[in-house]
Amino acid sequence: MKRERLIENIEDLKIVMPDFVLEYYRSKSAVPYSLNTLYEYLKEYQRFFSWLMDADISNASKMADISLETLEKLTKHDLENYILYLRERPKLNTYSTTYGVSQTTINRTLSALSSLYKYLTEEVEDENGEPYFYRNVMKKVATQKKKETLASRAENIKNKLFLGDETQGFLDFIDTEYEISLSNRAKSSFIKNKERDLAIIALILASGIRLSETVNIDLNDLNLKTMVVEVTRKGGKRDSVNIAGFAKPYLTAYLDIREKRYQAGKRDVALFLTLYKEQANRIDNSSVEKMVAKYSKVFKVRVTPHKLRHTLATRLYAETNSQVLVSHQLGHASTQVTDLYTHIVDEEQKDALDKL
Repeated sequence: MKRERLIENIEDLKIVMPDFVLEYYRSKSAVPYSLNTLYEYLKEYQRFFSWLMDADISNASKMADISLETLEKLTKHDLENYILYLRERPKLNTYSTTYGVSQTTINRTLSALSSLYKYLTEEVEDENGEPYFYRNVMKKVATQKKKETLASRAENIKNKLFLGDETQGFLDFIDTEYEISLSNRAKSSFIKNKERDLAIIALILASGIRLSETVNIDLNDLNLKTMVVEVTRKGGKRDSVNIAGFAKPYLTAYLDIREKRYQAGKRDVALFLTLYKEQANRIDNSSVEKMVAKYSKVFKVRVTPHKLRHTLATRLYAETNSQVLVSHQLGHASTQVTDLYTHIVDEEQKDALDKL
């Protein structure tokens, strides 16, 4: 979704929200949470508040009038009923032929509600410096994790990683082969954005940064002399991330054409730009996801930017055998998340980060 459209949709949702949700939104915008995360959370709150009124748990006549007291007194039984409602309600998605939503979607719903409750019970301050209330019913609701061993998960994603020579092979394919089968119109669009697209993909493959971190990079955050990029991690923490040397020519080529190609002025601080109505704009998550899917599908298999992040992590672990180093590179607080990569690595994956 284009950034402008995303902002419009967020503003539409804010109009119908209770004041305490607007306070939550302002607080998380300052962290900052990504616009996509905030948009998805607001949609979850809209669905949840609609259910509260439909189920007569709240007697508010409109969503904006739902009270803090309603959330404070919500029971575990109420939330379990909401989860059952999500599981059983027919065709929540107009285009879906199945009933209810997946466990992954339910987990996302619970994550959004947990974030709101944590804010209301711990983070916000009233006029006396106290939170709005202390009872957090979300702490009583368990999230069901997907039942899958690390070995099984590793096997499932291994074929979606560009390991070994495939990392450079993917970049070379985009650079020299992709356009061969394109129509004249598609070729024109590809050529226009080729340097930018290669720079984005090379940067993720060479650093392992997240999609949201990538699109939020500003021009001054990138230092090609030291091959380091400053990013904003989850929770709003700033971090300096090393970039493998193979990305440098792609980033340099993009910077050489960035200003002229995308009509960038001094106020256009975003590193990666797109043209919208002849105006330079920061590229958004959706555009990068579609771009990566487009190239990867023709090269080998359709993947997401997150799989490119997995690729870097797996290659780095193959060389270093250090979960600590991989965790640091990915911006994880612990090594637990990197256990996955120990199940993917084999003897052929021997390129260290500085040799990629």
